[in-house]
Amino acid sequence: MNKENYSQTHQNEPELITKVGSLQELLEKASGVRAVVDHEMEDAGLAENIPFPFLALVGQNQMKLSLLLSLLNPNLGGVLLIGPRGTGKSTAVRSLVDLLPEVRRSLCYYGCLEEDVEAGGIDAVCPDCAKKYGQGDPLSKMEKVRLIELPLNATLEDVVGGLDPRAQAHSRLRLKRGILSRADRNLLYVDEVNLLNDQIVDAILDAAAQGQYTVRRGAVSATYRSHFTLIGSMNPEEGNLRPQIMDRFGLRVLVKGLEEKEDRMEAYRRTRAYKENNRAFSAQYAPSTRLFREEIQASREKLADVELPDGVAATGLELIGRLGLDSLRAEITLFEAARAHAAADARDRVVPADLRVVAPMALRLRRSTYIDQYIADQNSEAELLEEAVNELIPTEEEAEDE
Repeated sequence: MNKENYSQTHQNEPELITKVGSLQELLEKASGVRAVVDHEMEDAGLAENIPFPFLALVGQNQMKLSLLLSLLNPNLGGVLLIGPRGTGKSTAVRSLVDLLPEVRRSLCYYGCLEEDVEAGGIDAVCPDCAKKYGQGDPLSKMEKVRLIELPLNATLEDVVGGLDPRAQAHSRLRLKRGILSRADRNLLYVDEVNLLNDQIVDAILDAAAQGQYTVRRGAVSATYRSHFTLIGSMNPEEGNLRPQIMDRFGLRVLVKGLEEKEDRMEAYRRTRAYKENNRAFSAQYAPSTRLFREEIQASREKLADVELPDGVAATGLELIGRLGLDSLRAEITLFEAARAHAAADARDRVVPADLRVVAPMALRLRRSTYIDQYIADQNSEAELLEEAVNELIPTEEEAEDE
């Protein structure tokens, strides 16, 4: 082939980079190379996930605050959003994707972290990590928190894990991780949480309570970590939520429709703009979203230094006592939410105003009329029993006098 024919045949081929003077030159040359496609590519039908910007949500300040506090403080126990359809519950949760902070994730197969050594000594990690720690090598890296959704049609095996079918095809037994394991150190979102079947609810409760769970399938078993922040949403028209899982949600928010006509009109305009061009609409909020994410990360790191003064704690306990709440999770949620609110305000001490803001979310839906009536019935029975015993059975002193 002569030079002219060769040139015509290969005129559309990418340039072959064989020599560069610097890394910058390599980047420039590589960026300028035009890719060659042998045929026109058809539409793959794939959807790009561009969530509605969190900062574009109109109103619903308590819902947005509860979600932000859950990002700042995983010890809150998560958030439950309760309200009718079309009030933006699912949209708000999914819009958190662009605001999620970073957490430390282990580089080890067994999940060893530097904090394990600091808390339990060098024997608290595997031998390989103990050696790496001694050499000053990192055991973990910073990685963005993920939003893991639990589909309503998920099976129990999807949730907890089971035998890997690919391994079974080769006559091997190996377990496949489930959704609860992948949710470790992440957000676990359950839409229509009140419609989950009881087996899956029980699995979530066990994993949330213990921070881990065990899967056994025949001769193989594995214990997985499952420290996650649980976020749920529900429409009470479709059914009630079991008390056991209701108690696992730290903050509870009643989400109502926007009341002001101006707010509803603005929400319509933003929704329409997003549907017409979601990329352009999200780009308008991108700079503010980045700053907001940085603020969340800074507040999360500051949380450990936030103190709860005795006086403020006494006020919180008095409030809980006046409401007659039995569950100790009332105190945990109230004080942890107050600490997160103080950190978000760049303060290192909780003040009474923090309690005032978070109390409606932390203490709502914690009283049970059934339990109140049950205890009242038991008290009545106890009084009758005590009266009968006192009449018929003398005390030791009375017996001696006789």
